[in-house]
Amino acid sequence: MPLMGSKSFRVLNRAVPRVDAVDKVTGRAQYAADLKFPNMLVGGCLRSGLSHANIVKIDTSKAKAIPGVKAVLTAADIPKPQSWADYMYITDKVRYVGDVVAIAAAEDKETLEEALKAIEVEYEELEGVYTIDDALKPDAIQVREKGVGLVDGIPTPGTKGNVFLESYYPIRKGNVEEAFKQCDVIIEREYRTQFVEHSYIEPEACVAVSNPVDGTMTVYSSSQNPFFGRRYIADALQIPMNKARLVQQTLGGSFGGKEELVGLTVGRAALLAKATGRPVKMVVSREESFLESSKRHPFRFRYKIGATKDGRILALEGQLIDNSGAYNNQTQYMNCRAAIHSAGVYNIPNVKTDTFGVFTNNIHGGAFRGYSSPQVIFAQESLIEELAEALNMDVIELRRKNLLKQYDLTATGQKLVQPTLIREIMEYMLEKTDFVAKREQYKQQTGPKRRGIGFVTCYRGCGLGAESPDASGAQVTALEDGTIIINSGTAENGQGLKTAYTQIAAEALGVRVEDIHHIGVDTHAIADSGMTVASRGTVMGAQSMRKAALKLRKLLEETAADMLNLSPLDEVVIEDSMCYAKSDPNTKIPLSKVCAARLWSGKQLSVYEWFEPKPLHFDHHTGQGDVFPTYSYACVVAEVEVDLETGYVDVLKVSSGHDCGTVINPALAKGQIYGGIAMGMGFALTEEVEVEQGKVGTVNFDSYIFPTAMDVPEMEPVLFECDDPEGTYGAKSLGEPATEAVGAAIASAVNSVLKEARGERLRRLPFDLERVLLGKSLRAGGNS
Repeated sequence: MPLMGSKSFRVLNRAVPRVDAVDKVTGRAQYAADLKFPNMLVGGCLRSGLSHANIVKIDTSKAKAIPGVKAVLTAADIPKPQSWADYMYITDKVRYVGDVVAIAAAEDKETLEEALKAIEVEYEELEGVYTIDDALKPDAIQVREKGVGLVDGIPTPGTKGNVFLESYYPIRKGNVEEAFKQCDVIIEREYRTQFVEHSYIEPEACVAVSNPVDGTMTVYSSSQNPFFGRRYIADALQIPMNKARLVQQTLGGSFGGKEELVGLTVGRAALLAKATGRPVKMVVSREESFLESSKRHPFRFRYKIGATKDGRILALEGQLIDNSGAYNNQTQYMNCRAAIHSAGVYNIPNVKTDTFGVFTNNIHGGAFRGYSSPQVIFAQESLIEELAEALNMDVIELRRKNLLKQYDLTATGQKLVQPTLIREIMEYMLEKTDFVAKREQYKQQTGPKRRGIGFVTCYRGCGLGAESPDASGAQVTALEDGTIIINSGTAENGQGLKTAYTQIAAEALGVRVEDIHHIGVDTHAIADSGMTVASRGTVMGAQSMRKAALKLRKLLEETAADMLNLSPLDEVVIEDSMCYAKSDPNTKIPLSKVCAARLWSGKQLSVYEWFEPKPLHFDHHTGQGDVFPTYSYACVVAEVEVDLETGYVDVLKVSSGHDCGTVINPALAKGQIYGGIAMGMGFALTEEVEVEQGKVGTVNFDSYIFPTAMDVPEMEPVLFECDDPEGTYGAKSLGEPATEAVGAAIASAVNSVLKEARGERLRRLPFDLERVLLGKSLRAGGNS
């Protein structure tokens, strides 16, 4: 288990400056809202503001009569009101407050606002369903026609209810009923989490430009997944995909959130551009983004766990239910990951869990950094702590007895054949943070302000795995001056993908980093490589970049060998954009001469390669099989100070240790961890989109409290490496793991204080002022 820096690479493992850094810090980078086109209109939406209602009548005549208004559209005016991904471009029935009932385009923002106010809508308000508990009641109103009911706790086709059937994933390993009979200690607990906003600084934005000559619709957009956005354009306009083009602009943050709402915005702008024949810009306001953008799903976890008196965990049973909201395209995939990880990073021989979502008349859940793992880890690690208390056993010893090790079987029955570092990372982090001594010291505290320390473990399947195909494509082109253009279907969303891919291509080709330019995603210029999600960009998405670069290198070596009069080919070395023979490193020719020679002799200078990961065999009916090519592991230690008189929690320090396989760029890796800690801190303590009877009470950053530079603690990232062959140059996922366990670790630290001070623990996030101060005396509440 070496720390980062033990591997030998020419370009990788080095803190190369970000290739997009100068553009961003100088303001040269163009965001979607910065774009201007001649004759451009401004587009906007009229939202219902109601959680459940029929639209009795809608009158747009007054709005259309306003000078400068160029289009007003309702569901009756467009070819396909419902999107391919389940959401509504424009609805004819209101199912939640973010539903759009009309869209308009005008010459300027002031005229647009006047037009939207002039649209007259008559509603018939209806009773709604808002919480997981209410959605599961036998007599609950059915929110969506495709919802089903439960039979013996299992979602069942042919029944009526609010369960999202496609989101159901069972795990069945061993026999929990028989295993519980052998347990000396059994506990049952419930944990809950909240709706959380992504809080990216840049709101959703796009400009749609139609070409009347060839019928093409081009949209310049703040899209996380450009090909996802292209589907919305083609779908909304009902045109062939080869007439729909999306060009990704620089993103000002995403974290999974710029998928659904950006896609809908792109579709709406395209509809308005087609209707008017003019470019249309749509920039979503912060308040609108809060209403319609996806959120981190709230979960209700009910777990039952049993162990022998010496701490060997024999059985785990669980029900994991998330609040999907009124529409959902992500729950079925997110719940796949939640189910796979539902037993945590523990070797439990008997597991039975059921994971599914329910429809409600709420804002909807969606992809959010971690994709269910922050919620699941909070519940799992809280459960392990409570089991240790019931056993009267040190929780560290309980983990030592049960953590997975190499060649163990996961909850899905997958044998861990690759390096499994969780135990080594745990011991290292415990020693580095002086966890045991501090924990004992803090038990002796008195007074209103007390310190606590928390420790959690976790793992994450790398890439998409069995959730979805994890293939990708990339193109590498050498130019006659020896410089290189690279392109990939996976997208830069601010995470540093362009820099990582540049380093990977440079490593494979033997050229200088500064000689490579990554051009970014234009859906008309490169093939669809799937979504940039699941922390797959480097671990799997970059495999095609490496393949393409290596193949191009072989072509360049052929010409270099001829020019150097060498044979065989393996005597050629390309290093720092120079070519020479292994036997004669003093005689060099520039790569530019090699490229020029190939160009003017008509030989290939560009390579496109496709990568398909090895097949995984997973049975979705039993939740058994191989689910991911490999796993990354992490341990997080959090230290806090709790003011028992006010409920305020001050996070003092977070130490975060991660198995990265191979660290492509240590500066980027540490940056991911720093950002992940801040995000996990908000999840644990302050962030919640407050929803009451479907109405959103938190619609801007003046009331939605997330950590700022003044709040973040001392942060200590620790990077571990191992020899794992599955990822690109051995890399593993880090973007999402960087935040997944932080909330759970902070919650553990706070609970360590509350347990000593009041003999209780909190089981619902966030641990805000009221919950920490009032504890059990505070009613449960919440929107989960």
